[in-house]
Amino acid sequence: MKPEGRPGAYLLRDPGHLLALGFGAGLMPRAPGTFGTLAALPLYWVLASTLALPAYLGVVAVLAGLGVFLCGRTARVLGAQDPGAVVWDEIVGLLLALAGVPPDWPWVLAGLVLFRGLDILKPWPVSWVERRFHGGLGIMADDLVAGALVLALTGLGRGLFQ
Repeated sequence: MKPEGRPGAYLLRDPGHLLALGFGAGLMPRAPGTFGTLAALPLYWVLASTLALPAYLGVVAVLAGLGVFLCGRTARVLGAQDPGAVVWDEIVGLLLALAGVPPDWPWVLAGLVLFRGLDILKPWPVSWVERRFHGGLGIMADDLVAGALVLALTGLGRGLFQ
């Protein structure tokens, strides 16, 4: 039986659900995906300031693999295909989007805005991936594609503006 209170709040006692819900950011009543994306920023700054790019990407790959399991598990408990409260995909997607971006506000803000835009609007190929994959993989995949697109765009931008 689910305890009374905010939907899903009882899940925060489980470490796996806590991660899938972005440490509670996904339980925000409005724009949980945006709050989940913002929750990624402290982790980004720690990783970007301490790891070389190959190690950073390795951590992102591990977090993405873990996310397939975590997001699928929490989605099943919540009884939805891709519940808005599950924001681990936004966290990992933003980490991928910001890979190799200098940890300076203009670049981070550009990456964040581009990522949220692609995640919300779901242009091709993000929409294609979202329709083709389901479960934990489906939850993660569209955000990873959006993150990869932002990574390419910011890489292009860095080439033009630096």
